[in-house]
Amino acid sequence: MSESILIAEDEKEIADLVALYLENEGYQIYKCYDGVQAMDVAEKEHLDLAILDIMMPGASGLDICRKIREKHNYPIIMLTAKGEEMDKITGLTMGADDYMTKPFLPLELVARVKAQLRRYKRYNTGMQQEDLLEISGLTVNVKTHECFLNERPLNLTPTEFSILRILCQRRGQVVSAEELFHLIWEEEYYTKNNNTITVHIRHLREKMGDSFEHPKYIKTVWGCGYKIEG
Repeated sequence: MSESILIAEDEKEIADLVALYLENEGYQIYKCYDGVQAMDVAEKEHLDLAILDIMMPGASGLDICRKIREKHNYPIIMLTAKGEEMDKITGLTMGADDYMTKPFLPLELVARVKAQLRRYKRYNTGMQQEDLLEISGLTVNVKTHECFLNERPLNLTPTEFSILRILCQRRGQVVSAEELFHLIWEEEYYTKNNNTITVHIRHLREKMGDSFEHPKYIKTVWGCGYKIEG
C-alpha cells in the first residue's frame, strides 16, 4: 500500500506540479487548494505526511499543523514565501519537521519527502540497535517512540525525537548541526544558513524545561554543536 500525502497549497499551479511529481513516485495524493478542505482531509483520512502552505484562505498551514499535532506524529513539511522567517520558526515550534522556501525545485521537495518518510518508518518499526536510552531521569524508547523525563511523558515531534535519540546515543560526544541534519534527513541539502536544527533544539529544551544558560541535558558547544553528557 502506497503512502498517502496531503498537499495543502492555494496556488493551483504549485499544488498540481508537486502532486504530479509525487504521484510519479507512487504516492497517493490528497490535494487541497484551501485550508478548510485541508483541515477536513487531515481529520478524516489516514495520512503518512503533510505538505502545508503557511498562507492559505480559510485556515492557515499553521492552523492545520497545530490540529494534526493534537493526534498524529507523522512528518509535516511547511511551504513558505521568501521573507517569512518568523513563520518558518513558528511552524517548526508548532511541530513541523522541515520547511521549503518558494520558489523551490520539485525534485528537492520529493527528496525531502522520501527522507522524512524513511526516518518515520524506521523508528516506527523499531530498527535501532539500542532500544532503551536512559540518562539522568531521561528515558528514550527508540522502539516505541516514547520519551519520559522523570517519568513525565514528553510529546515530541518526529524530528525532535530523532535529535534527542542521536544525542543520547552519542552521549558525551559533540554532534554538529550539520551532522544532525545529515543523520536525520540523509540528504545533502543542508546549508549553513539553515536554522532548522537550532529551532528544534530550542523547542526540545522548552518541552524538557531545560535552561539555555545552565542546561542539564542538551548543552551547546559554541562553534561545534550540541551534546548530552554521559
